[in-house]
Amino acid sequence: MKAFLERCIQSVQDGDAELAAGLAREALERGYSPLEVIENGFVKGIREVGRLWEEGVLFLPELVMSAEAMKLAMSLLRPALAKGARLATRGHVVIGTIEGDIHDIGKSLVATMLEANGFRITDLGADVPVGRFVDEVEKSDADCLAISALLTTTMSGQRRVIEGLKQRGLRLRVKVLVGGAPCSHEWAQQIGADGYAGDAVAAVVLAQELLGSGTAQ
Repeated sequence: MKAFLERCIQSVQDGDAELAAGLAREALERGYSPLEVIENGFVKGIREVGRLWEEGVLFLPELVMSAEAMKLAMSLLRPALAKGARLATRGHVVIGTIEGDIHDIGKSLVATMLEANGFRITDLGADVPVGRFVDEVEKSDADCLAISALLTTTMSGQRRVIEGLKQRGLRLRVKVLVGGAPCSHEWAQQIGADGYAGDAVAAVVLAQELLGSGTAQ
């Protein structure tokens, strides 16, 4: 089993999505615990990739490839968790790219890294209307809302989401993170967000700080 988990770790570090998917299928066929394969295999791989990227050893394309490998493996293993033990979570994060902006790669990378570090994710995708963010927070009772904007012409939508949360009386019960190329710490403060993250690794650290260690949900 140890050798199998090492292969899972390596497949993510190498950004080999095909191999990662094959290993995920093999794990299911062999009857391995999906929870153990995720936590002691693929998750360890993506965390190491995140560390190396933060240290400047790896570059963004490599991080994206590793995240895609992790995402594919998770998509195959996650359904099996419903039949057994569930992953402990640090909290529920709703994430999406604001209306008018179709950029998806950065947001998806953040979602994958958050999930790999123990957060439950609801990914709304790209070009998400302000009202849908607010509706999803209310419906799911999310702990955190992460709003991405890659264009200066759409970043004002992040402010409108926060205003919408206030109007519904939801602002105090959810932490709001913003990110994307035109955003900054100053912008987050200006619009009343709880924080800004410039990349996926920073988003994980910020979410952990804001939500604490969390409990299994």
